[in-house]
Amino acid sequence: MEKITQTAGRDQLGNFAPDFAHFNDDVLFGENWNNQDIDLKTRCIITVVALMSSGITDSSLIYHLENAKAHGVTREEIAAIVTHVGLYVGWPKAWAVFRLAKDVWKED
Repeated sequence: MEKITQTAGRDQLGNFAPDFAHFNDDVLFGENWNNQDIDLKTRCIITVVALMSSGITDSSLIYHLENAKAHGVTREEIAAIVTHVGLYVGWPKAWAVFRLAKDVWKED
């Protein structure tokens, strides 16, 4: 299994919020994302669904859409996932995610 390594916390907040940076890089991504009980593709899908459900459509969702694509989620799969979840969490949220996903999967 690929080892996930993250430095965004330290890169962006290391001097300002070192504890937060540690939890982001070492716990969330270091321990949680490297837990092998869920494969990376499934973990990516779960994360996109969680962010979509929460209405998060900022750069963190773009990162996780790109991460999902990098770990094998196809254009057809993301379209089906967003449509399915949109029926449960709200059509406007689905529209917002589709606007971002279209850019991520634009060359497919």
